Amino acid sequence: MRRDGGEPEDADGRPAATARRRLRWRWPTWRRDLAVLGLFLLAGIWVTGQIWLNPARRVAPLYSSDPAQVQFFLAHSVRVVLHGEFPFFTDRLNYPDGVNLMANTAILGLGIPMVPVTLLFGPAVSFVVLVTLGLAGTAYAWYYVLSRHVVRLPLAAAVGGWFLGFSPAMLSHANWHPNIISQFLLPFIVWRVVTLSRSRRPVRDGLVLALLITYQAFINEEILLFTALACLVFLLAVLVQEPGRWRGAWRPLAIGIAVCAVFASALLAYPLHIQFTGPQAYHGLSDAVQNYGNDLAAFVNPGSATLGGNPRGNANLAPNYSEENAFFGWGLVLISVAIVVWLRRERLVRALAATGLIFAVLSLGEQVSYWHRGAVWGPWELLVRAPLLDAVVPTRFGLITTVTVGVLLAIAVDRAWTIPAADRRAVRAVTATALALALVPILPIPLVETSRPAVPHFITSGQWKQYVAGDQTLVPIPVPAMGHTNGMRWAAAADLGFKIPGGYFLAPRNGNTGDPGRFGGRPSGVGELLDDVASTGRTVKPGDRQRRRALDELRYWHAAILVLPVTEHNAEALRATVEQFAGPAQRQSDVWVWDVRPLTARAA
Repeated sequence: MRRDGGEPEDADGRPAATARRRLRWRWPTWRRDLAVLGLFLLAGIWVTGQIWLNPARRVAPLYSSDPAQVQFFLAHSVRVVLHGEFPFFTDRLNYPDGVNLMANTAILGLGIPMVPVTLLFGPAVSFVVLVTLGLAGTAYAWYYVLSRHVVRLPLAAAVGGWFLGFSPAMLSHANWHPNIISQFLLPFIVWRVVTLSRSRRPVRDGLVLALLITYQAFINEEILLFTALACLVFLLAVLVQEPGRWRGAWRPLAIGIAVCAVFASALLAYPLHIQFTGPQAYHGLSDAVQNYGNDLAAFVNPGSATLGGNPRGNANLAPNYSEENAFFGWGLVLISVAIVVWLRRERLVRALAATGLIFAVLSLGEQVSYWHRGAVWGPWELLVRAPLLDAVVPTRFGLITTVTVGVLLAIAVDRAWTIPAADRRAVRAVTATALALALVPILPIPLVETSRPAVPHFITSGQWKQYVAGDQTLVPIPVPAMGHTNGMRWAAAADLGFKIPGGYFLAPRNGNTGDPGRFGGRPSGVGELLDDVASTGRTVKPGDRQRRRALDELRYWHAAILVLPVTEHNAEALRATVEQFAGPAQRQSDVWVWDVRPLTARAA
């Protein structure tokens, strides 16, 4: 076109010369991608900054057991690579019963690539690296897939990727669960499943999908199950709207899924055999975890780790601070509804809305409540006993809703920036304003951290080696369990050079393979006794029966030494109590040590 007496115009009404200048200065795709990745990495470092100050001594103020467990698993990955240890089971935790690592998300898919970092800097540094890369990597992976396959505008893909990497739910898990926030494979799995329906090479694409699924299984199986369920619901939602599409889609889809199932089953058959039928396998989670659900108000409050979050106000809306799997805030809830209404004619938008809504309802759990009041029946009760679903934490279905919201945001920005020129300015202004109102309150803030005790010099210097043989254990005081996981950090810092009893993990109740799961191993009399002393600070004088049981447990554990840090909380009460059944302690470096080999060897 040409203005009357003026210069030519492009299709959008801009002067052609201006359009050429913009094209000339447009960044190449690789530079744009690199800039987006850099932005996401900076955001990840910003969020984890408090941990980076001192990775070995900084931890979340609540629920410190999960980071200790992850560090133990990272050290296990080192032993798998360097010493050829069996990857799917270990007796270096919960000795002598051991722990089924396939049933405990041992993050081999993350731990093995991190072996060089763990060797050079220790598992505490590897932990914070995983958290940082988990957030940034997930954001970038979604940006990449969205920009190549879903939207045309890079800005739209960046907005969607930002939300999907740094959503309130992701920030909630960041302090505790790097396996859950490491979702960088999910966009590629989802896209491979969707494109199978029109694939010209379904066998090849099925093999690629199987490899992605296998890798994801060694990061987090629950997230993989969620992905499969979400893809199923999404594809059904598309087919309901376009039943005619099934005629051309079923053949490549069936071939691809069949190839994927056969190949992935072959790769995962043995690990899954260990998980479900091997030693210390369990079936289903404890009732307490199965009842974890979102409160309805959790969807309209900002997350605790966000700019507008109120941790105290959120206290009863989620099972705990590490499970805030919704928390979008009113602004984002309203803009999501507005996007669906605005773009309701698009089949993709309708399918995303249906998928997000279904899993939002399931995330409410067996009892639906609002502000922790008025509990009524929830549809999850119909599914909670189903195979595989009996090991699901229902509140985490909110993670699927989070994905649908993120993709809807990307689509909305794309449509607003690419509509006809006559309406573009007003729609862009409205969209930008709405996004600001919705996203600013849930912008990420640095994770809150607190100090934790250093690993004793007695451990890091190797002084323990003169006491503990390969078939014996070092028993930290208090005995390792949920809430007492410093001993697991000691073991990780010592490259799992010694075995410990107890710990924090999932195992069958009472140690009987096949029973429902619970946190921790067999009930321990001495563990419960010392837990009470650690909590109350009151010395306990065990009776004869308690002494005999304590000695029996030490023999069962093949205990060589008991170790109590001098700076442990209520250390004097703990020392006085342990001396009732293990004799006087000796001060070694910064710990109290009981050499119980004479007591445990007599029963050998």
